[in-house]
Amino acid sequence: MRVVFMGTPDFAVGTLDAIIRAGHEVEAVITQPDKPHGRSGKLVFPPVKEKALEYNIPVYQPVKLRQSDVIDKLKEINPDVIVVVAFGQILPTSVLELPRYGCVNVHASLLPKYRGAAPIQWAVINGDEESGVTTMLMNDGIDTGDMLKVRRYKLAPKETGGSLFDKLSILGAGLLIETLDDLEKGVLTPVPQTGEATYAGKLDKSLGHIDFMHPAAEIERLIRGLNPWPSAYTSLDGKTLKIWQADVDASPDTDKAPGTVYAFDKNGIYVMTGDGGLIIRELQLEGRKRMSAGDFLRGYTIKEDTVLG
Repeated sequence: MRVVFMGTPDFAVGTLDAIIRAGHEVEAVITQPDKPHGRSGKLVFPPVKEKALEYNIPVYQPVKLRQSDVIDKLKEINPDVIVVVAFGQILPTSVLELPRYGCVNVHASLLPKYRGAAPIQWAVINGDEESGVTTMLMNDGIDTGDMLKVRRYKLAPKETGGSLFDKLSILGAGLLIETLDDLEKGVLTPVPQTGEATYAGKLDKSLGHIDFMHPAAEIERLIRGLNPWPSAYTSLDGKTLKIWQADVDASPDTDKAPGTVYAFDKNGIYVMTGDGGLIIRELQLEGRKRMSAGDFLRGYTIKEDTVLG
């Protein structure tokens, strides 16, 4: 099939690579513009652009797809299908109606649950036991199109946003290739989404601020869901303290206020919450490297009754 691929982050790279390796003709890649990085302001390519250039595929980076001459280029290419994976822009109707087989999206959730930008992280934060990927025919809504194929995945007990991201990226790439093959054979019947629809909004750094009034189990899921980005954090002695790994102490023998350190040893720092204790296993104080709680305590003094937050 003659394919145009639209995508931007790491999650989309595996799917682009799979399409190429499956023998489909990728005529063009459309991705977001390069962005400045760090203090230097040096422009950095989106991961999808880097992969496309490896294969010498033409790359287009419109600020807004609907206001660019890229649409004219798409009409010239006249692709059989447009594959969209975490592109980051809404496609105008003129693009949606262009390909013979439509625009096919790979979405990292079991639709209609978690439509939107951050389904992977919210699945972990909310304590879901199951996630997955869905391929669908796009329409003018946000992740509301008819479903083509679904693949389910059972979350591991200590699943993080990062680990689930990697697993669903691989799962989605394979499912997309199956979807393209079946579309070409004419054996797929699109199925409307049914059931309760939920929305997974964009993540920002403020979401990671830990409120120790919440239950320990909820905080532990937040830490895993926001690992590696934007990360969960609190403060210690006026400095930001990122928490990378934690466990729950279901029955702490203390009545200290939430946010208060009630114990510490080589295995962790124990902090009271609104329900149960949080055992901090891995952390990173502002200006320092990421390390275990035991290593941290060998170089930093924390006393009982220290209050985090």
